[in-house]
Amino acid sequence: MRKKRTRQQFTPAELEIMKVLWSLGGTTVQGVRDRLPGDPGPAYTTIQTMLNVLHRKGKVRRILKGKSFEYAPRVSKEGAWSQAIRDLLDRLFGGSAEDLVMTLLKDRHLTAKDFARLNRLVEQDSSAKAKTTKKEGRHASG
Repeated sequence: MRKKRTRQQFTPAELEIMKVLWSLGGTTVQGVRDRLPGDPGPAYTTIQTMLNVLHRKGKVRRILKGKSFEYAPRVSKEGAWSQAIRDLLDRLFGGSAEDLVMTLLKDRHLTAKDFARLNRLVEQDSSAKAKTTKKEGRHASG
């Protein structure tokens, strides 16, 4: 059974357009078309239709500049990544980040060096949270 795409998820074609918008901050239909891969690439009207769909979904905003619209992302790249990762974790790993990391290690997508770096980041994050908790505790009791 195929799960319906959530409102936050992008189709592969939408994601390519969003990557252009994230890199430029905002541009016209032609500006997107000029930066998409492929020769000659998608038709102008196809990109325009997709930008209109993204606008309807609330993923981009459009502003009339002269005779054409300029499109800009309303959703941050990081926000889109976070949503896609949450969806992946839920759908494939039952919400378990540990299972995802273990799969990446088993399939050799993460090297020992990568894993060591991740471990340091987790330790730094844990230390920072512990310091914040101690400061909050002092303020609450004082």
